[in-house]
Amino acid sequence: MAKREYLTAPLPSPKMPGGIPYILTNEAAERFAFYGMTSILVVFMANYLMGSDGTLAVMTEVKARKWFHVFNGAVYLTPLIGALLSDIWLGKYRTIVAFSVVYCVGLGLLALDQTRLGLASGLVLIALGSGVIKSCVSANVGDQFGKQNKHLISKMYSWFYFSINVGACISMLACPWLLDRYGPRVGFGVPAVLMVFATLVFILGKWKYIHIPPAGKKMVEEVFDRDVLKILGRLCVIYVFVAMFFALFYQSQSAWVLQAENMNLKWLGITWLPAQVQFVNSFFLLPMIPFFTYVLYPVISKVFPLTPLRKIGLGMFVTAACFVVPAWIEIQISNGGKPSIGWQFFAYLLLTAGEILASIAVLEFSYTQAPKKVKTLVMSLYLLSISLGNWFSAAVNYFIQNEDGTSKLPGASYYWFFAIAMLVTLVLYIPVARFFPVKEYIQDEAGAEAGAES
Repeated sequence: MAKREYLTAPLPSPKMPGGIPYILTNEAAERFAFYGMTSILVVFMANYLMGSDGTLAVMTEVKARKWFHVFNGAVYLTPLIGALLSDIWLGKYRTIVAFSVVYCVGLGLLALDQTRLGLASGLVLIALGSGVIKSCVSANVGDQFGKQNKHLISKMYSWFYFSINVGACISMLACPWLLDRYGPRVGFGVPAVLMVFATLVFILGKWKYIHIPPAGKKMVEEVFDRDVLKILGRLCVIYVFVAMFFALFYQSQSAWVLQAENMNLKWLGITWLPAQVQFVNSFFLLPMIPFFTYVLYPVISKVFPLTPLRKIGLGMFVTAACFVVPAWIEIQISNGGKPSIGWQFFAYLLLTAGEILASIAVLEFSYTQAPKKVKTLVMSLYLLSISLGNWFSAAVNYFIQNEDGTSKLPGASYYWFFAIAMLVTLVLYIPVARFFPVKEYIQDEAGAEAGAES
């Protein structure tokens, strides 16, 4: 048999895989690029967008928000393309590298061309590049583990999430300031440079990774296997419930930002920008992820074993509870008050706890429950739940708008609606999760009976 240029199955080992540092560094830099770009995108469209004649041709705030959500929805749709390309033809590594280059070009266009043509072409390439690699990257993490070190997968996904938020936290503080101080060339240029760096780091780790070969036609055959279809169907039911979590979570990037404009923004001796407050979600995640992983979970599990499905349910409850805070803030604003932005910091603390419980758990659960040949496909289906959640929020906002521009759910009632919707979802989720037939599928190690290609 011809000698392979890299490993195609995990080696038996109880330790963390050798490619993990490259994966984590790549993810932190890529997330800096993505969140840095998105943190200033609406502001750019509403204040900096240029016409072809060199004059300002900005969008209204309504149009800017609309196109932001169209873009965000596209980002979480394209992972399905990545799953099919990687699992049938290219493999995860080549798919990630190829579309990371597309991603870099898209960011470069935003930095170099501030017209609508540059905006449209840049966003199309970014949506394609960033979306296609999403499902591949998250599945590639799990591929590095075999049966002897599968107990480290949960911790690895926690650190994976940690690296995401290192990049996001720094970028959401830095990029709005860069845009304000130096303009869109630098504001978008720095994320572009970080994405180039992320791509190079990932390439450098090539010889350290486990490269699970694409399954080709076997993948298609496996997808339509009766047992696999049952598994995919059961997972999709879980994702429908999870979508409601994301419907609430992404309000922090829209409704909460608009609410902050009506609050007292001076807190802790700092006058915060309304959009800048989003950084605290990532900031809180940095200490809270290791605290939950190494302290809270082991303590709770002594009396109530925390499976991924139980974590997801707890995350839904905490997220519903956190919406009481912005509802209370709206009540104060409606009485003519100007509550401190510190209350939003408290809301973000609760939202972050819900995110750690639900989002990280569903990421781990998706990988371990997915049959070996369709793991990237399953990750793409999980990411579609984020799109579904955003579409639900968009639909709600569409239907509650009155002809005169007012809302059928004004003030606090808007937040109560989503909190109640989350609680109803949780009640329906509990019996489904309780009777879910859990079965783990971990990649075979080199020399395993099933063979490296299984």
